[in-house]
Amino acid sequence: MNYTTAEDHGILTFTLFEKKLDTAISGLLKGEMTSAFAKSSAKGYILHLPDIESCDSSGLSALLVAKRLVQEKDGVLRIVTESSKILNLITITRLDAVLSVCSTTAQAREEIERSL
Repeated sequence: MNYTTAEDHGILTFTLFEKKLDTAISGLLKGEMTSAFAKSSAKGYILHLPDIESCDSSGLSALLVAKRLVQEKDGVLRIVTESSKILNLITITRLDAVLSVCSTTAQAREEIERSL
């Protein structure tokens, strides 16, 4: 699994460079996010999915795990994707009521800064 993390001004950005967010990587992603978020003192978190083209229920579960991990730290999470397929899936499953999705990292940063 290919990803990077970067922390800047109290916001941790976790960027996943994969085409699919599915069963093949969801378990590893959950573990890596758990580790990265636990090590960080940030209050704002961005899960950036620039390359994701498809997502299954395991992938959606990973997004919900990210939300839970951040809530446990009293933090704010924004998911960033421009993929209409992923946005549609989040909407169809009604996860848009739980997950906050932005189209750019700049927008996500802005929203996080306003929330903190």
